[in-house]
Amino acid sequence: MIPAAFEYTKPSSLDEAVRALADGGEDAKALAGGHSLLPLMKLRLATPTLLVDIGELPGLRGVQRENGDVRIGALTRHVDLQSSPELGIWSLAASQIADQQVRNRGTVGGSLAHGDPASDPPTVFRTVGGSATLHGPSGQRSVDAAELFEDYLTTRVAQDEILTEIRVPALDGYGYAYEKFTRRAEDWAMVGVCVVLRTDGDTVADVRVGLANMGSTPLRATAVEDALRGQSTGAIASAAEHAADGTSPPADLNASADFKAHLARVLTRRALTRAAGLGG
Repeated sequence: MIPAAFEYTKPSSLDEAVRALADGGEDAKALAGGHSLLPLMKLRLATPTLLVDIGELPGLRGVQRENGDVRIGALTRHVDLQSSPELGIWSLAASQIADQQVRNRGTVGGSLAHGDPASDPPTVFRTVGGSATLHGPSGQRSVDAAELFEDYLTTRVAQDEILTEIRVPALDGYGYAYEKFTRRAEDWAMVGVCVVLRTDGDTVADVRVGLANMGSTPLRATAVEDALRGQSTGAIASAAEHAADGTSPPADLNASADFKAHLARVLTRRALTRAAGLGG
């Protein structure tokens, strides 16, 4: 449980941090809140030779509304979202991340750049859509939420890039719900389900469903969305039966692939019901 030896630097600007990552090569890692990287280092599943501490870089923390979108700085802590109920699904999901100590230190950008498919912020980002801004030696570029996550713990954030912010739709008028199943409250989800839904009377005008830990990346349950969009809310139960369609949930010590598929169907039905305001 002791990390391998490493060097440490704390740049005072974003450009300085990018240069440090570039100079450090593939064994240099950015460090924000540390709650994704440090556990891997303690288990020696990650052995960076240089940590570039970006935790206090200016301008990368905070939430603002701009032209119907919400800008979330990468260094915004989970607790900042948790304590902002006007942020809807982001606030609800943040309140369920691990325990309060983790939420007090962990950052949105760190979680997204880490790309764990069982983690909550990547699942919410994949569900609601939007874009991430990445800053590297060649300047800034934008990556769509649907393209950010490439494989298990692998994202489009290059080794010498820093994720600086995300921009997501405000989703005014949408209902939302976040359901996950864990052995203990602070554990990663065996399965998690994120739902944002807008109704027009009894008709589901729009619905987006995201799944955590049902594949090597966060997923959209498009079969559920297609089965429910434009239909009555009475179709929720039948639509939820498609939650595991096209997924490849990894079996582990906590649950078999079949049990995870079952959880996905049950949790999707619950989340859809809550998001539609039908109780529960």
